[in-house]
Amino acid sequence: MGSVGVIILHAEAGPSAGPLEAWLAAARRTLADRQQRAFAAAGASEARVVAGIPDGRSFGELLRDLARPFAGGGLVVLGSGSIPLATAADRRALVAAAGASTGGALTNNRYSSDVIAIACAAVLAGLPDLPSDNALPRWLAEVAGYPVGELAARRLRFDVDDPLDLILLRRARPSSPLRVPPGIDTSRAEAALGAVAAVARDPSAELLVAGRASSASLAWLERRAAARVRALIEERGLRAASPAAASSAPARPRAPVSVLGALLDRDGPESFGAWIARLGDGALVDSRVLLAHRLGADERSGPAAEDRYASDLLLHEWIGDPWLRALTRSALDAPVPIVLGGHTLVGPGIRLALPERR
Repeated sequence: MGSVGVIILHAEAGPSAGPLEAWLAAARRTLADRQQRAFAAAGASEARVVAGIPDGRSFGELLRDLARPFAGGGLVVLGSGSIPLATAADRRALVAAAGASTGGALTNNRYSSDVIAIACAAVLAGLPDLPSDNALPRWLAEVAGYPVGELAARRLRFDVDDPLDLILLRRARPSSPLRVPPGIDTSRAEAALGAVAAVARDPSAELLVAGRASSASLAWLERRAAARVRALIEERGLRAASPAAASSAPARPRAPVSVLGALLDRDGPESFGAWIARLGDGALVDSRVLLAHRLGADERSGPAAEDRYASDLLLHEWIGDPWLRALTRSALDAPVPIVLGGHTLVGPGIRLALPERR
């Protein structure tokens, strides 16, 4: 096996970060340090955490620079919140894939990558300015001509993107030392999770799952949830669909659009809880789809990260953006329990958010 480097990218909280953003950054740094030690134990020649405040460079530009010292071997790239449920065997498989003598790649998700092992990493010299790591497997496959394999374990698709994901991670690893800092109230979100889990256990109830859910998540719900499931799947590929990663651009790029978002356009964010109550007895909702419908796919054009994180914890009084504050208050006051979150909540985290049917 050739030499293998591991780069763990970590975005630090800036000087103006609020308490939720700072909590998330600190927790992800703890996870990154663990990954650094674990990949070294898995046989990597070098494992490093590359930390810093985002400087405006694209992921593609940053990775081109970081990959140069590893051009003669292989490279594993992941974010600091990626694959926190990985096992030693998972990491050994990634290191082995990166150390292969012929070009190829192995990822946790070829359509929205969080970690990827790249053999013959010199190929990254031609990487375009991809906005994020999600589209890297597609570029390697369609443009660079690399065969891209996928690790089958569903646990490897769980990623820590926001504080709610830390709550879900604690459910999977109760002994985790990732504690909630003083002054941050997670009780509303945890109560909502418990209430929605009770809905999922009730064979007379109906559970709504809205957002970027996958067919695998729906299949799991069919097997494990006692409740009937209503699924509203919208905007899969919202972050991963970069034209720079494709061999040919779409003829007519389409802005994000959501059926549930259109109802809120008409009736206002204050109607959110009432609409959810008409659709189910409890709900898991990917609120990023609603924000993308309203403001576009680029999160920088929407509410600040601190506002999004506060919404996930149902802390409406912490939110500065009026629209998101009204939606979050409506979710908290709804006659049925509603959990708000991102892709992880309705995707790989759904197994942690809901119990299995007894």
